[in-house]
Amino acid sequence: MREPVELRRRRILSVVESRGAVRIAVLAAELDVSVVTVRRDVEELAQTGRLRRGHGVARPVRDPELAPAVPESRDREPSQDAGAVALVVPERHSYLYETLHGARSALEESGVRIALHIAPPSPGAERSLVGRALADGVRGLLIAPRWPGLRAEERDHDWLADVGVPTVLMERRPRPGSPLHALDSVCSDHWYGTHLAVEHLVALGHRRIVLAARDDSPTARSVRAAFAEIAAARPEVTDWTVVLSSPQAAADGRGAATDLPALLRERGATAAVLHGDVDALMLVQRLAESGMEVPRDCSVVAYDDGVAALGSPPLTAVAPPKAEIGRAAAELLLHRLSGAGGPVRRTELLPTLEVRGSARARQADID
Repeated sequence: MREPVELRRRRILSVVESRGAVRIAVLAAELDVSVVTVRRDVEELAQTGRLRRGHGVARPVRDPELAPAVPESRDREPSQDAGAVALVVPERHSYLYETLHGARSALEESGVRIALHIAPPSPGAERSLVGRALADGVRGLLIAPRWPGLRAEERDHDWLADVGVPTVLMERRPRPGSPLHALDSVCSDHWYGTHLAVEHLVALGHRRIVLAARDDSPTARSVRAAFAEIAAARPEVTDWTVVLSSPQAAADGRGAATDLPALLRERGATAAVLHGDVDALMLVQRLAESGMEVPRDCSVVAYDDGVAALGSPPLTAVAPPKAEIGRAAAELLLHRLSGAGGPVRRTELLPTLEVRGSARARQADID
């Protein structure tokens, strides 16, 4: 039996009001009717003032009584971000830009407009941008705070836990017991990614391993902590240490310089894990300048896999699922915006290991 017209139109209104702008083709697929039928319904609903039509999309009509109070001004135009989803990421952060693109694809496929905000590296930048986005009427928030250190993270706890619209953290894991513990989040399982790197090197016979990693982001801190835990628990690893990957890799910008080639020689290390790719590529160059060849004298595994494959040799790398993180975070936010309830979700996606030419077996070191 065919669905009554008025019931179908109520369903269209429900979807549009919960999500914001929705493409006609998406509505047709979800309602299991033709695009022509949905277009006709949208035109009728628009004529009676129950929604607004756009180019291939249906948009909700904002209720002035429910709209946020905005100071009246003759010079102020209605915000173009009303009903959009705010997406906040740090400035000059290529890792998170891949996450951004994954979120963008999922939101655009659902017909949801994005209000992108780039946060400069200054204290309180994210809070200011989110406040501005809320004043403009956004109805949801996807955010990846910079959090160079624990204090920066703690400063964001209270206000971010009380934003007032559905919010999902991207590639950030709330600290246990913090005000953000009960916030939806989607991130990579960096413990597992670090495990992949160590497991690969141990299987190749390496017993002395150095981790050179950054210390200016939640990802960096997760990788450092995971490596220390994993290496200490592996009886095959007879010597290991964690150092900064570059003098600029600390949260305060005052990291101590480490001569990695000299350190590798001093400890008799035959393998190194580098976070991230650029530091790994630089290490290969520095080793070559000091007379050490990769992988003959030292095996190298990068952590990021943004440009690792472009090295000479191409670097074996741990690849966090960055774009998939963004897509999953956006899909979770769309789920919340649809009015669906359910428990808070803390989703972790597993990285993979891309094996290339920068690590090889050390037969002499195998017990």
